[in-house]
Amino acid sequence: MRGVSFHHPLAFWAGCALIVAGVFAHAPMFLMGRHTGWLMVGMPMSTEMWLGMAAIPMGLLLACYGLMPRLAQMRLAMRGAGGGVNFHVADGVPLNREHWTLVVVLAVALVVDVMKPATLGFVLPGMRDEYRIGTETAGLLPLVALTGTAIGSIAWGRIADLFGRRAAILLSALMFIGTAICGAMPTFGWNLLMCFLMGLSAGGMLPIVFTLMAETIPAAHRGWLLVALGGIGTSVGYLVAAGAAAVLEPLMSWRVLWLLGLPTGALVLLLNRWIPESPRFLSSVGLPDQARKVLQRFSRRLEADDPDHPGPPVIDEGHPVSTSRQLLRGSHAPITRALVTCGLAWGVANFGFLLFLPVNLVGMGFESEGLDGARASSLIARSALWAMPGIALVIWLYHRWSSLRALVLFVMLSTLALLAFFAMGMAGVRSATALTLATAALLVSLSGVIAMLVPYASEIYPVRLRGTGSGVVAASSKAGGIIGALLGVAGFFGLFALSALLVAVPMAVSGVMLLRAGVETRGRRLEEIEAAFAD
Repeated sequence: MRGVSFHHPLAFWAGCALIVAGVFAHAPMFLMGRHTGWLMVGMPMSTEMWLGMAAIPMGLLLACYGLMPRLAQMRLAMRGAGGGVNFHVADGVPLNREHWTLVVVLAVALVVDVMKPATLGFVLPGMRDEYRIGTETAGLLPLVALTGTAIGSIAWGRIADLFGRRAAILLSALMFIGTAICGAMPTFGWNLLMCFLMGLSAGGMLPIVFTLMAETIPAAHRGWLLVALGGIGTSVGYLVAAGAAAVLEPLMSWRVLWLLGLPTGALVLLLNRWIPESPRFLSSVGLPDQARKVLQRFSRRLEADDPDHPGPPVIDEGHPVSTSRQLLRGSHAPITRALVTCGLAWGVANFGFLLFLPVNLVGMGFESEGLDGARASSLIARSALWAMPGIALVIWLYHRWSSLRALVLFVMLSTLALLAFFAMGMAGVRSATALTLATAALLVSLSGVIAMLVPYASEIYPVRLRGTGSGVVAASSKAGGIIGALLGVAGFFGLFALSALLVAVPMAVSGVMLLRAGVETRGRRLEEIEAAFAD
């Protein structure tokens, strides 16, 4: 096994088998649906299904045991650890085959992660028809999923800091597999529960993928690869979800889209041998020898090859930041507040103002421009296509100009786009051309903000808090989305001009906070960034 071996391999793989068996226990009832057009509503839960539902959490606990007991060894080793590990050699090497292999594997994991919640939009129509529920009731599904992703981002970030990045990724993949049984649930209530658990696992994968990337990729290439991974992974994830819906849903109804959790989660598990543990995490918990083995895969040489460099340890893991409460204390408190404010503002703008824009445009009297609901949605879709090249600009600016200033720039561009909507509403402008330009500007700027937000967070926190910090920042964007969705249901965004102004204010405030509290990360080693906060 490359990377870190399992503490109890038999327990881990037995847990995996139990989870898969639990999913397959739902197959007989699902296959009965082929006689009813795959309609399962009202069917009684079979004994096999109940046994399968019990097997999945048991398998998850067994797999956890196969991964987690290593923590005791790590803490014990930490007490008697001889010396730290220098990362200056690994940070100075060019990208090689091992780096690119890791990038591809983590990109696959991110696509799987994005694909799961992206499926929500494609299952809702069929689910609403089968369960005969109204739009308001159906709206509970994305709300519950979004809540799960917010909680999962925080919980999984903490797991990654306590037990390791690799363990967190694999556990998330196992939950993907377990929640595949959504596709066999005969009631909407069971789907809500499973959708929450799906969100819990999906919310955790993203910040941990960025954390592992940040701690493994050389400093000169870390920034642009993080942003590119986020942009490409998100786009491909949505495309895969849309493609699966187009091909599979006509054959086996909306339910088959949930069942894809089994093969996609299994794919991540099969790729686990190419997912190493973070060498910085290993060093921080007292396993320098294993850290050096992982480093040697990526750098081909160790710090001993550079005798003139000042000795170890470069990274001081005796720092006082060790609990999640420290995110809002000490030297990292101002940047945490700034990033969380930015995440909340982004979520409200993206899942609130932008999501309800088609409905509100029609209500504003754009019918004079021939803009009904369908055409308003089409206009936003066209604007999104025009906005896609903006990701390339984000990557270039983050890598060539400045990570901090690029993030602040797109935050301020988002503010200006929202203020443009405010001005249009106040002036009574009803031009489809002006609307298209403002919408494209908002899509470009919001896409840029979210493409940089979590990657930037994964660079600035110390090793022992990096997963937690990244998770909290990722959770803030989901929490903002929950607030935005609730405000939309309450009709807040129907006050078009006023809502645009009120969303722009926290966005602008977060930009000022970032400019004051942030540090430059472009081309700097993680240890240098940590030292900048300590000064």
